[in-house]
Amino acid sequence: MQFFWKYIDDLMGKGLSISVILELLFYVSASLIPLALPLAILLSSIMTLGNLAENNELTALKSSGMSLYRIIRPLTGIVMVIAIGTFCFANYVIPVANLKWHSLIFDIQQTKISSILTPGTYSKELDGYAIKIDEGKDDTFKGILIHDHTDPVIIKSVRAKEGSVYKSENGKFLFFELKDGYVMEELAPAAPNFTPDGKVHGSPNTRPGRRSTFKQATYKIDLSGFNLDRSDEDMFKDKHEMLNVFQINYTLDSIQKNANSIVENFLKNLKADHPYFIAKNFKVNSKITEGDPQITEVVDSVIVFKNLSNGQKKAAIVLAQSRIRSKSQNLEGQKNFLQTMERDMNKYLIEFHRKFALTVAILILFFVGAPLGAIVRKGGFGAPVVIAALIFMVYFILITIGDGLAKSGTISPFLGMWFSSMALTPIAIWLMYSAANDSPVFSKEAWKKLIRLKR
Repeated sequence: MQFFWKYIDDLMGKGLSISVILELLFYVSASLIPLALPLAILLSSIMTLGNLAENNELTALKSSGMSLYRIIRPLTGIVMVIAIGTFCFANYVIPVANLKWHSLIFDIQQTKISSILTPGTYSKELDGYAIKIDEGKDDTFKGILIHDHTDPVIIKSVRAKEGSVYKSENGKFLFFELKDGYVMEELAPAAPNFTPDGKVHGSPNTRPGRRSTFKQATYKIDLSGFNLDRSDEDMFKDKHEMLNVFQINYTLDSIQKNANSIVENFLKNLKADHPYFIAKNFKVNSKITEGDPQITEVVDSVIVFKNLSNGQKKAAIVLAQSRIRSKSQNLEGQKNFLQTMERDMNKYLIEFHRKFALTVAILILFFVGAPLGAIVRKGGFGAPVVIAALIFMVYFILITIGDGLAKSGTISPFLGMWFSSMALTPIAIWLMYSAANDSPVFSKEAWKKLIRLKR
């Protein structure tokens, strides 16, 4: 539903077949697995151990000498297999699914552009234009009327008996091939004319107009305000959401090398503009020796600031200030560029750690749910569903907070993606210890004892 609300404008009125919608939903549903699977593991572990405890089967197993760790050992092995399979799914399947549904959305946007035109009504989907057609289907229409409001001082209307519509290859423009029509333009109000006695001659609000006819013409409309910022499948292959961990690692290495090269070249250019480094490079690269007369002549002609006249000092200060401002602007631009590159690298790092954090989160939520089911001793879809929903809400909030802080650069991508696991791990250890030793976790005596220990 969230996906549909986000892309409803791209899907409505496009004449899409059921197979295309189902294909799109199939690809999108793959990205929901990382969100649904931890909840499924948490709920199933609470229900399984809750059923065993509610039917006293867990008590019978413990009385036979088996510890809780021994009892859940087979379940732990199964969950580890699920976790490994989830990592493979997130690493190899989800990037491909993201690539497919992004490119499919792009194809939907690019095709059937003529569906925004409804016969008999004005279409205002394109910013600055009101377009009406009398009849037509596919890309061919009759009775085309285009009102162009992009220029606030000119009123332009185009009418044609028939025509067709198509998009440019880059998707940035919409072209109308019109036949047998005319163009009406009302220009900006003309300046008033005054008579010799100071009175206005004619109407003060006169708007000059012009009319031109055509047998065949092409009308171009800019789609920058209509198109989504998407590209074809090849353009998406380098995005962080469409890469596995090996490709992300390779991309990060390439970005880091590129950043180092840019910084190195910037420093070289910065030094090359300074007289000291220019002279130093000249001395190193030339064949002039230390006692050469040319060097002596340069040294003897050193200009000392205090020996300059007032006019020369002022000119030197102005020149120095100008160069400092120029250097400051260059440094500020380089700083902004490096910050942008760092944010780009953080996106790749976030996606890199997300895949591993998901795998570990499944294990942690299992070790939260299994002992919790043994403690509450309730199975079925009653209390376990409520408990699992509350715990998963906490888990989801922690993930959202960590992801938001990592994307904003407040904390590192590693800490942001592992924040939920770090917060839930102590809880899982405490619950496992309490369930294994039959500690009364939710009893009043246990909480009173805990409060006394804190005091």
